[in-house]
Amino acid sequence: GPQSQHVGLRNEVRQFARALMEKMNITWVEDVEKNVWSTEVENDKEKKDQYIVVFSRSTTRLMLNQAELIMMLSQEFQMRVVTVSLEEQSFPSIVQVISGAYMLVSMHGAQLITSLFLPRGASVVELYPFAVNPEQYTPYKTLASLPGMDLHYISWRNTREENTITHPDRPWEQGGIAHLEKEEQERILASKDVPRHLCCRNPEWLFRIYQDTLVDIPSFLEVLKEGMKTKPSFLKSKPASTVHPGRVREPQCQTSVQTTNEAKLTVSWQIPWNLKYLKVREVKYEVWIQ
Repeated sequence: GPQSQHVGLRNEVRQFARALMEKMNITWVEDVEKNVWSTEVENDKEKKDQYIVVFSRSTTRLMLNQAELIMMLSQEFQMRVVTVSLEEQSFPSIVQVISGAYMLVSMHGAQLITSLFLPRGASVVELYPFAVNPEQYTPYKTLASLPGMDLHYISWRNTREENTITHPDRPWEQGGIAHLEKEEQERILASKDVPRHLCCRNPEWLFRIYQDTLVDIPSFLEVLKEGMKTKPSFLKSKPASTVHPGRVREPQCQTSVQTTNEAKLTVSWQIPWNLKYLKVREVKYEVWIQ
């Protein structure tokens, strides 16, 4: 996505997510640190509290072997895997679960906007149906990589036509193509890649994005492992605190003449009022003498 406009968005998205969560009376997990990050040595106790969220769609764009996918994730990461679904849960309860997750796994779709509630340091894994190129549909990749989001993004694409189920007879807004001319239907069925198009009513795009997918577990696992290798430690790159100490209080400067060839200058001050509330290791004071 074009990110030049996003320069000013350092933490606005996170502040927005936090404000929404407060409106929904959801307790806010500050960062994954508490339940996802540990130091270089993974602490088992911490790992037990971590979990992966799989976003489940119940009518369209299904992951046909979701149970198998969940078992693989659970074994690979040695974590609990929780499923959430917009059909079965309230939005606030979904946000609550996602706000503490280590990883969010989902087919491409609007439900991925919930990734803005993930804690810092979490991963977003987005799956794409057959013939849909992840490079051309990147809103959630862009969201994950906004400065200050500190989310790690991975995408997987179904490359096997035998693992896809199409629905040509559905209504057009769910990807049906029965209303199109025969040649156009045949062209779409033969195509292995949705050509570039304008959003969002292109029949070939809808036909492909509404496919159900049998996720190829070995290739998905490989993409996941490769993707996790490049996951940065967001702990190391945390932005510095933006709160600064206030002014020093009651600065005083006293001079006293000791002997004919020696004088003494004493400079004193009270520390800034907010210093004791700031997490700082050391404070340097600069004294200018004119």
